[in-house]
Amino acid sequence: MTDDRLSLAFAALADPTRRDLVARLTIGGASVSELAAPYAMSLQAVSKHLTVLEGAGLVTRRKEGRRTLVHLEPERLGEVTAWVDTHRRRAEARMSRLAAVLADTDPSTRTDDTITAPEGE
Repeated sequence: MTDDRLSLAFAALADPTRRDLVARLTIGGASVSELAAPYAMSLQAVSKHLTVLEGAGLVTRRKEGRRTLVHLEPERLGEVTAWVDTHRRRAEARMSRLAAVLADTDPSTRTDDTITAPEGE
């Protein structure tokens, strides 16, 4: 995924209403009016949120008669989660290496017999 596409996706997901819309669309497609029902905002405001998600490639809209159905694009969402997972794994690996180094340098956690008593004891 290009940086521009990734930036658009993260910008779209930065808003809690848009994240909620994406979460609801993971269950299945819905009409714009169905998506707008639980919010204390106009249908037009929800439609603007959907436009941002659509611009980021996270959702698509399709006309069916008088209704506009909205569907999640799981492949696109997968690209975002793959990027996050890659960096999460790298961070976890780095933290594991740090924990190992700290454990090796902490005398109270050593199990070998190489620790000698200070002189004079």
